[in-house]
Amino acid sequence: MDDSEFMGLALDLAREAGAAGEVPVGALVVMDGQVVGRGGNQPIGRHDPTAHAEIIALRDAATRLGNYRLPDCTLYVTLEPCAMCAGAIMHARMDRVVFGARDPKTGAAGSVIDLFAETRLNHHTAVTGGVLADECGSLLSGFFAARRGRTLVA
Repeated sequence: MDDSEFMGLALDLAREAGAAGEVPVGALVVMDGQVVGRGGNQPIGRHDPTAHAEIIALRDAATRLGNYRLPDCTLYVTLEPCAMCAGAIMHARMDRVVFGARDPKTGAAGSVIDLFAETRLNHHTAVTGGVLADECGSLLSGFFAARRGRTLVA
């Protein structure tokens, strides 16, 4: 599978999160072409501000692999990671992050700040942004438009 196909799977997780009333963000961890961790946003349902899709996917992968370090893994996420998630990604020593839509309000992979480019940090994760960005962004825009009671015109 390629980046777009894995992002498509992350979009499925995002749709599940949206159907549960959460902000529709999905994430998965891939190692050697196999999905080893999955997550969808759950901070509302879990009453947990750290229950972002990325954190849930990292926890799932770490449990399955029996290691808190995920050095040979790639994280696919439908929205640019925030500072909390970027920190967790780097602490897990992930090789790569691939995200869909940019987040101009809290994005920590270049939109607001770029923690991944911070040379003073001891681990550096490669970042690829914009994979299926239109689909990822449309899912989020549609969710928030519906929440405000408006229909989004395409």
